[in-house]
Amino acid sequence: MREALAGLTVRGRAFIAAGVTAIVCAIVLGQPALTRVGVLVLALPLVTAAFIGRSRYRLALVRTVTPQLVSAGQPSRVNLSLTNEGRTPSGVLLLEDHVPYVLGTRPRFVLEGIGHGWRRHVTYQVRSDVRGKFDIGPMSVRVSDPFGLVELGRAFRTTVPLVVTPRTVPLPNIPLGGAWTGSGDNRPRAFAIGSAEDVTVREYRRGDDLRRVHWRSSARMGELMVRREEQPWQSRATLFLDNRTRSHRGQGIASSLEAAVSAAASIAVHLSHRGFTVRLVTATGEDATSAWHFRNADLNTGPLLEALAVVQALSSVSIDTGWLTEHGHGGLTVAVLGAIEPVDVPVLRRMQHHTGSALAIALDVDAWVSPTGGNGGGTPVLAQQGWRAVTLQPRDRLDVVWQELGRSHTQSSRNRGPDAPRRDEVAL
Repeated sequence: MREALAGLTVRGRAFIAAGVTAIVCAIVLGQPALTRVGVLVLALPLVTAAFIGRSRYRLALVRTVTPQLVSAGQPSRVNLSLTNEGRTPSGVLLLEDHVPYVLGTRPRFVLEGIGHGWRRHVTYQVRSDVRGKFDIGPMSVRVSDPFGLVELGRAFRTTVPLVVTPRTVPLPNIPLGGAWTGSGDNRPRAFAIGSAEDVTVREYRRGDDLRRVHWRSSARMGELMVRREEQPWQSRATLFLDNRTRSHRGQGIASSLEAAVSAAASIAVHLSHRGFTVRLVTATGEDATSAWHFRNADLNTGPLLEALAVVQALSSVSIDTGWLTEHGHGGLTVAVLGAIEPVDVPVLRRMQHHTGSALAIALDVDAWVSPTGGNGGGTPVLAQQGWRAVTLQPRDRLDVVWQELGRSHTQSSRNRGPDAPRRDEVAL
C-alpha cells in the first residue's frame, strides 16, 4: 500500500487535494451534499492505490536482437515478446526499453487491455555509427490504472548484448609474399625407414586439432603427439594493430585510431575469405579470442571483428613482443601502424625477422589534426627495416591503398632481378 501511495500521479494527488478541500468546505459551510462529493473524490485515488498495490502481475519478457553482430552504420532489429502469465488483468502499461545513447533514443510503448494469457509483440530498430559492445535493456514497465491516478514501476533484469563491429570495405586481390604455414609441417619431408609411429607423429603444438591426437604414441612419449600426415596445410597471417594513444591523433570516430581499426577489420575479413587463418595482435599482445585453428571464414572473422569492436586506446609506451617468441609462428604479417618513434624501430625489425613476409599500412596521423597535411607517415622507416609499406591519409580510399601495396611488391620483385632469391607468393 505504501508503494502504491508513493506511485500516485499528479492527477491522483490533485484528486486527494480536491477531496480534502471539498470536505473542509462542506464542514465550514454546512453543506452535507458537498461532503459526499468530497468523500467520493478522495476515495477514488485511495481505493485505486489499494487495488493496484495488492495486485500481483506476472509479466514475462523475451527479447531477441537480430543480428547480434552488425557493422557500424547498419541497423539491427530488437523483438520484444511480452506475456501476462498472471490471472489479474492489468491496466495501461507504459514500457520503456533502456538502450545506450549511441544506439538512439529509448523506445517507449503504451499497451492496453492486458488480461490473462495476453501476448503482444513489439519491434524497433537500433543503429550505431560507433563500434563497441552494448547491452540492450533492462526494460522498465509502469502499470497505470484506467483513470491515470496511480502509476507503479516495475523492471526486468535481463539484457541482450549487441556488438557493433568496425566498418569494412572490400579489398582487391594483390600478391602476398610468404610461406605456407599452419598446424601441419611447413614443408614436405620424406619419411625415414622405421616404425610408422616414429615417422608420422610429432609433438602437439598450439592450434592443433585434438581429433588428430595419437593416443598410443602420447602414452608412450608422456606428452601429446599428433599424426603428422593428417595435419592440414594452411596459410597463417598475423594482423598487428598499434592501438597506443601516443601513436594516434584526433578524438572520437574521426580519430586516426578509428581509421586504423577499420583498416584492420577490412584486412582481417579479406584474408579470412582468402583462406588465411588470422590472429589479432595489439600493443598488449595476442588476442585470446582469435586462434589459429579456425578454418571457416565466418567462424574466423566473427571473433576477430568482436575483438576489434572493443579495442581501446592504451596508455602504454612500449609494444608487447611476447607473441614473437612462440614456436612455429611466421607466415604473413600485416601491420596497421600509427606514428613510429625511434623506440619502435627495434620492435619492428624483430617483427620483420619473425615473419615470412611483412606488409604494413602506416597512417600519416598528423594529417588527422593538421589541415595542411602530415609528414608522410613512417613508410621510409619501415622500408629500411625490410617492410613493404604504404601510407594511409584521411582522404585516401583503403582499397586503393591496398592496391598500391600490391604494386609496391611487384615493383620490388622486378628490382631484385631474375637471379635474386625470391619468396613464394600467393595471389589473393
